[in-house]
Amino acid sequence: MGLKLFVKENISFILFELIVVLFILSLYWLDGFRNLDTAIYSVIISLLLTFSYLAIRYVFRKNFLERISNMPNSMDDALQKNAKTPEHLQTEAYFQELYRLYQNEVQNLYATQNRQEKFLNQWIHQMKTPISVLELLLQEEENNLDKTSLQEEVDRLKRGMEMVLMNARLEKFEEDMQIEQVNLKGVVTATINDNKRLFITKHVFPVIDIDEDITVTTDSKWLKFMLNQFITNAVKYTFEQNKKVKIFVKKNDSNVTLYVQDEGIGIPKSDLSRVTNPFFTGENGRKTGESTGMGLYLAKEICEKLGHELKIESEVGKGTIISVNF
Repeated sequence: MGLKLFVKENISFILFELIVVLFILSLYWLDGFRNLDTAIYSVIISLLLTFSYLAIRYVFRKNFLERISNMPNSMDDALQKNAKTPEHLQTEAYFQELYRLYQNEVQNLYATQNRQEKFLNQWIHQMKTPISVLELLLQEEENNLDKTSLQEEVDRLKRGMEMVLMNARLEKFEEDMQIEQVNLKGVVTATINDNKRLFITKHVFPVIDIDEDITVTTDSKWLKFMLNQFITNAVKYTFEQNKKVKIFVKKNDSNVTLYVQDEGIGIPKSDLSRVTNPFFTGENGRKTGESTGMGLYLAKEICEKLGHELKIESEVGKGTIISVNF
């Protein structure tokens, strides 16, 4: 197989050399064949040099040609290093780098698939709670149906569905992104209104301190999703009543920074550096039993893709401050 491939590879060169020999013979014929022995000698020498060159070239390329002529049984067979010429050394280096890139893409694909699977399994497990509560509520007599509790569980389902959808869209973030000038107070107010029942239930009060004219360059939909994560976490981990969640802005010549500050239980110092890791729930998540460990992770990913800077500061017993620098 190697020899057959070598002949196919060099057939054009062989034909060229035959044309050269015919050209030499034509020169002697035009010269009148005054010295036939010289013509024959020239043809023989040309053919010998040509076939000697091809033989030496075949020796150097034999292993390479035989290797690519037979389909490999494993990746190790395909990536063997036995090149002898600069061309083959470069080819092997190319395939080694190509395999490294392929491995990285496969690992990223597996990591994404595993993350999606783990997230869905965890989300499905947590959605059993509101569904069970809804079933219990519906089993009660119609006149005694607690509509407030019913709405709370529906809101929990809606928030869970939104997180699943955003997690799926994050994989194709660039296709779903629309950068524009966004009025910051408008987005914050809309997010607060979406969570007003949560504030009322927990007896926590939002305080907004943002000028009407402050705008930032971002994607309003993704920004609203991030704010929703920050605000729901702030309220969810505020166990005492009549506390506040403050949303305010600090602005200088080049930057606008949005802050979400709560008066909740705070994040333990040992957990603070890991709260943006996927599926990390920490001590606080175990207390409520409702955390998927994905909210702050998704917020961090969104900030990185939008070019914003996310910071989290917290002290146990005093609360948490999350800031987004635009």
